[in-house]
Amino acid sequence: MLNQITPLILTYNEAPNIGRTLDQLRWADDIVVVDSFSDDETMEIATSFPQVRVYQRKFDSHENQWNFGLKETGITTPWVLALDADYVLTEELSAELNSLQLQSKTNGFSANFVYCINGKRLRCGIYPPVTVLFLRAHASFGQDGHTQKLKVDGSIETLRSPILHDDRKPLSRWFQAQVKYTELEAKKLLAAEARSLSWTDRIRRWRIVAPPAVLFYCLILRGGVLDGWAGFYYAFQRAVAELMLSLYLLDSSRRGSSPTVREGFRDRDPSPP
Repeated sequence: MLNQITPLILTYNEAPNIGRTLDQLRWADDIVVVDSFSDDETMEIATSFPQVRVYQRKFDSHENQWNFGLKETGITTPWVLALDADYVLTEELSAELNSLQLQSKTNGFSANFVYCINGKRLRCGIYPPVTVLFLRAHASFGQDGHTQKLKVDGSIETLRSPILHDDRKPLSRWFQAQVKYTELEAKKLLAAEARSLSWTDRIRRWRIVAPPAVLFYCLILRGGVLDGWAGFYYAFQRAVAELMLSLYLLDSSRRGSSPTVREGFRDRDPSPP
């Protein structure tokens, strides 16, 4: 099965991550990296792997960047494994991919994630499942708030083994990304009808509830206090992200208008937080 899969990865200044991600994909005969003109060592690291093909495209949206990688880079395998640059496959997941027994109506597979802080696996991570493996002929990407949403024509199953989410970029980079992402999320939440939103997004629209709720959920209900300082770091990081979103929503209510997405931030970082 592995020889029927092409990994597809988006990058922008992912030098702290991309080497570890590519190292776990050495089984792939062909890997496509779509880079948004990184100015760190991302390109040097990526091209050091002989099976990697790198394309550079100016970032305008997640939807366009992913669809470019999917349709414009000469991928020939029927299956595509779409990964962020901080997704690290485990040996167990690679073995599972190799032994997959495909059903005729199954056109995609989603994966659960184990969140990591500098390699330490957390029990309190709340990163949602993502459809990462899919038949290229039955898939396309659309924009969804600050990120992309994959549309797969057909049934989707769930992989047993998780993927590690291990982003080692500096905290300053995370704050920069959150400015853009929370602005886009606020615009999405305010434009949507309440009945179309998930229950978590409805809570977010209450403004003041989400930040303390996510802190309590990560530390207490998910057991983050047992993860030590890494658990507290992650829980406070998620609470800060929700607080920034609440501030954008409150500011919009104060001004009586929807938040404006500043174009200066749109092409800075194609990776999710």
